[in-house]
Amino acid sequence: MRHETFESALRSTWQLVSKMYNKEALHFDSTMAMGFALLSIDPDGTPSTNLGPKMGMESTSLSRLLNAMEERGLINRIKNPNDGRGVLIHLTPFGKENRENSKTVVLNFNERIDNQLTNEKINHFFEVIECIRETTLNFEHYNKLNTKK
Repeated sequence: MRHETFESALRSTWQLVSKMYNKEALHFDSTMAMGFALLSIDPDGTPSTNLGPKMGMESTSLSRLLNAMEERGLINRIKNPNDGRGVLIHLTPFGKENRENSKTVVLNFNERIDNQLTNEKINHFFEVIECIRETTLNFEHYNKLNTKK
């Protein structure tokens, strides 16, 4: 019997999780991406250059997201005092309030999953995820030797 591929299972599961988070975010006139950004910004501010890699976003997508968040009053951009070329992203009081909403949703979702699984199953899940991460980082099907013919 043929099995579902790992990436197919990851992609379809992530699509469901993403839809669920976006549905929850609508209650706060927000999006999953905004919630994830709010959770990724440190209390003392986060350099904008660190936020993209932290969230796994390209710089153009991140710029659009940060512009939308600034327009909604969730964040402020402040010149980095340690690096005049850089900008620190800070949460506004409204952003901190929305961060708590996002945190509550994420923690509740994780608690529900946690309550349905044994510690052994949870450990196996993270072992599999780590294997996928490592394999992805080291994977190269076509290398220079295979492409030169």
